[in-house]
Amino acid sequence: MRVEDVRARLNPFPAHLPPIPQEIIPLVIDEAGNELLRTRRFDGPRRDAAVLILIYPDAADEAQIVLTERAEGGHRHAGQVSLPGGAIDATDASPEEAALREAREEVGLDAEQAGVQVVGVLPIFDVRVSGFLVHPVVAFAEREPLLAKDDYEVVEIIAARLAAFLPGAPIETVTEERDGFRLRYGGYRIGRHHVWGATAMMLGRFGAYLGGAAHI
Repeated sequence: MRVEDVRARLNPFPAHLPPIPQEIIPLVIDEAGNELLRTRRFDGPRRDAAVLILIYPDAADEAQIVLTERAEGGHRHAGQVSLPGGAIDATDASPEEAALREAREEVGLDAEQAGVQVVGVLPIFDVRVSGFLVHPVVAFAEREPLLAKDDYEVVEIIAARLAAFLPGAPIETVTEERDGFRLRYGGYRIGRHHVWGATAMMLGRFGAYLGGAAHI
C-alpha cells in the first residue's frame, strides 16, 4: 500500500473502526484446546496511554510503520513487539503530545527531521490484561525518520510494511504458556518477529479499515 493511498483512506479521519479480526484475539484455553476465557483482566486502577502509528514512505513510496522490540527485565510487555508509546504523564497536554514524547524517548524520533504531521487519534483501545486505555495516535512522516533506540527500553527498532496488517495478510497462530495461562493467539510475522496481543489487535483493526472492507 502506497502512502498516498493511506492518506486518501484517512480523509476524513475515522471516528469508528471495524471489529478486531477474531483470529488475533488471545484466548485462554484448557489442555484440550477448549476456550475458558476471552481475556485475562487487570484488577488495578486503569491508566491512559498513547502509542504512535508513524507512517512513512520507503524508497518505492510503500507505507512503512515503526515498531519496537521491548527490552527484557521489569518492563511492561517485555520482549514483545510494540508500537512506540507509554503512559500519558500529567505534563503531557494531549495523547498526541504523549505519543510523540514517548517516540522521542524510545526511538529518538526527531519530528522536524522526519517532517511528522499528526492526523488524528483512533478510538481508545482497552488493554484489559494490563489496565491501560490506549490512544493510538496516527501520524505521517514526509521522509524516513533517522532513529536511534534507547537501550534501556528497546532491543530493536523494526520497520514493518503497513500492508502486512491488511485483510488477507497471513496470520500465524501460536499456542503457549504465558504467566500461568495456556493461550492461543494469532499474530503477524514481521521478519523474525511475531506481532501479537494489543499491538496486533490495534493494527489489525486499523488494517481492516484501510483495506476498505468496512469503512464506517
